[in-house]
Amino acid sequence: MSERTAPNFGALLAPFIEQVPQQAMPRFLALLERGAAQRYREWAVEIPEHSEVLVACARREDEIADRVDAVWAIDASLHDQLNAPLPAARALYYSIFVGLDPWEQLDIQADAELQGAAAWRGIAANHSDARVVDELLHCARLEEESSRELLRIITRRRRTGD
Repeated sequence: MSERTAPNFGALLAPFIEQVPQQAMPRFLALLERGAAQRYREWAVEIPEHSEVLVACARREDEIADRVDAVWAIDASLHDQLNAPLPAARALYYSIFVGLDPWEQLDIQADAELQGAAAWRGIAANHSDARVVDELLHCARLEEESSRELLRIITRRRRTGD
């Protein structure tokens, strides 16, 4: 298993993110987090010996989405604009992993989590509501925790050859 370089997910997903009204963008990212949670659940089935770690990562993705949904209100009229680009964005995310074994996929995902953390920190840096900022920074820490956990099991596998 070789180390993989993760693509710049922000750049790849930018055409979809740009379709969403600016005030709803964090909620769109939260929907993408829910898609990542589903992918973690799939990896948990593919790599059952690490399902506990992978399911915990899925729960963190869902928690991130829940926290963003709780603090980032949007007008109901934006629902269609928020959801319209979602299927194509998720399909692009999934396509990154095609042809790679699950461990190579996790290698990429570990970096994607750090990119996600940077995105939440960037949004927080441009927000004035302290409660929202605290929640977004908590989301960034959750992303970083998932990255650490993935790197821990990847490193263990590399050392032991399991």
